[in-house]
Amino acid sequence: MASTAPATKEVPQGFVLHSENSSHILLDTNAAFLNPVQEFNRDLSVACIRTFGDETNRAKEAKWKEKQERRRRAALKETANVPGDDEAPAAKRVRVYNSDPAKMEADTSTSQDAADSAHYQPYRFTILEALSATGLRSIRYAKEIPLLKYVIANDLSPAAVEAMHRNVEVWKGPDGQMKTIPAKVRVNEGDAISLMYSHREEKDHVDVVDLDPYGTAAPFIDPAIQCVKDGGLLCVTCTDLAVLATNNYPEKWQALRLLLHTLATSAARYGKYITPLLSLSIDFYIRVFVRVDTQPAEVKKLLSKTSVVHVCTNCQSFYNQPLGRIVEKKSEKSGHITYLNRTNQNVVPERCQECESPLHVAGPMWNGPIHNPDFVGKVLGHLENNTDLYGTATRMKGMLTVAKEELDTLFYFVPSKIAGHFHCQTPSLEEIASALLNKGFKVSRSHASPGSLKTNASNREIHDAYRSYIKTNPVRTEKLAETSYTMRLLKKEAETEFDFTKHPDAALLSNVKLVRYQENPAANWGPGKKATGKIGTSNEKANANLKRKREEDAMAIDGKADKL
Repeated sequence: MASTAPATKEVPQGFVLHSENSSHILLDTNAAFLNPVQEFNRDLSVACIRTFGDETNRAKEAKWKEKQERRRRAALKETANVPGDDEAPAAKRVRVYNSDPAKMEADTSTSQDAADSAHYQPYRFTILEALSATGLRSIRYAKEIPLLKYVIANDLSPAAVEAMHRNVEVWKGPDGQMKTIPAKVRVNEGDAISLMYSHREEKDHVDVVDLDPYGTAAPFIDPAIQCVKDGGLLCVTCTDLAVLATNNYPEKWQALRLLLHTLATSAARYGKYITPLLSLSIDFYIRVFVRVDTQPAEVKKLLSKTSVVHVCTNCQSFYNQPLGRIVEKKSEKSGHITYLNRTNQNVVPERCQECESPLHVAGPMWNGPIHNPDFVGKVLGHLENNTDLYGTATRMKGMLTVAKEELDTLFYFVPSKIAGHFHCQTPSLEEIASALLNKGFKVSRSHASPGSLKTNASNREIHDAYRSYIKTNPVRTEKLAETSYTMRLLKKEAETEFDFTKHPDAALLSNVKLVRYQENPAANWGPGKKATGKIGTSNEKANANLKRKREEDAMAIDGKADKL
């Protein structure tokens, strides 16, 4: 768990000791660099990068073993061709395989020398954190990720770099002795975009790029794509939800898909494609983890993973318009399958088919899967075995469990909002889920919003479930205008009747004891203030300067008014 308090150790005057898991940093009492609420973000990042590193090593070890097996078979084949002596075949194989190391060495490079050893040597990877602030995240990576080679901790602010040097270079350990963190953390002062572009040469690529800016990540995405290795991991945070989400529905889900589309199109420019491993809407921000690979053939499929979504201005029904589709063409002679990309005709009506209201356009956005359930399951497995390493483990388990079980559908819906469109009582989650499950539809929870559901039922089928509910829970229409969209929804006859008998699976959706959503940790919590970037500038001084400027502006306006 995180804590910020005066320390019992020797702490310089004007600083407090902030502890998070096994890491400790000094914070200027007037600084605005660290947001303690982001501990969940940092915990999640450590767990995901550790899991990604483990999976990368499993894949590399499997290839190493295959290579060793091929070499063993080649040695056996060579042994079989050696003209005879009276040794037993097994003895001959052992003698020939081990007796000519010079020949084996000549055929292998430096990287292959590790393969010649008796055991696989784990691959150690590199991380670039482009916007590090206090350096807490990078320090945690260095201390908590065993297979890390080093992390580059960068920031443009001199005050932030000074804080990083203070926190990274020297601090007292638990035994009271001075400790120097190994050269796993390389502090850099510079522009994040320039730094990442300086790593775009293949020999300078890094395995993981972490972007956690104050606001939008848009300026940093292109250089991040270019500097990450083939098969590397890109971790991106965006806090500008007012821009990404707007007031369309469902807001946070749209923000995730807009960000993934931006990452996918940026990668496509360089013959790369993305695979979303985990995409979460958390509190006041979104966080995505995507793998970036190079394969031009996969880039062509991006057309079918991109949609423009038309959203009703009133009932918020949505209509998906994919930009393209993939067509399989099989050769009659060879049986070879060719995948062809075709554009789609417009399938969206001019007005909402549910309430006849105008439609607004959202997108283009990513319409493919936003999670990899296998990867999420491995992160959960890691969390189960290392619960004591994460201060927010309970919430991590809840959110990851919901994400793993989410249906791969475009959006979620909130039953209370749909009830508001009909001006009816709100059915419980269990009731509306039972109605859909009894009809054969799939239903799951959504991590993005409390009280939300995902289903493969259409807009019309969801509305028909409410029309069936209204038959036993009538709506008072006396005060509703005949021309209102609510009346148009109510006047439509249901095409499908729904049964609200409790379904056994519906109880699991509402009764699982998991901490899925954030509870307010403190009063007035939320995004922290942006750092000033000036060493020694306190909040009080900044506020005083702002107050003085406002007073001067007011005096200037009054002076102009007097002249007029």
